[in-house]
Amino acid sequence: MTQAARLTCTQCGQANRVPAEKLGAGPKCGICGAKLADGSVGELDMPTLTKAVKGDDLPIIIDFWAPWCGPCRMMAPEFARAAKGLAGRVRFAKINTEEHPRASTQFGIRGIPLLILFHRGREVARLAGARPAAEIDRFLREHLALAA
Repeated sequence: MTQAARLTCTQCGQANRVPAEKLGAGPKCGICGAKLADGSVGELDMPTLTKAVKGDDLPIIIDFWAPWCGPCRMMAPEFARAAKGLAGRVRFAKINTEEHPRASTQFGIRGIPLLILFHRGREVARLAGARPAAEIDRFLREHLALAA
């Protein structure tokens, strides 16, 4: 039997099962057609964040940010660059803490930008502050034992 990975669509929140060998081929959501693991950064709401953190088989790193935060805006292109480099192996998403203030309480966020890495329902590690893509990549490889 083929191994399958469960991925939550960042657009519609639908859970999808994707054959492991297809993760690098840009799988799409069976409901809305959005790409699931193409190296882009998805924007989440609280229900989708909770579902992805608890149920996804692929690691997911979340950028907790706000539009008024200069360092958050400065790091956004670096976060997107790191996402492209790890497409199919790690999913990247962000949540606006101003639109979703419950996220700060639920995850104990004291300052932004803050990156939290989750894998199979648990928090793996945190990285605070604006970081360049190379440092985000190094952080993920270190905590997930990914090959270069």
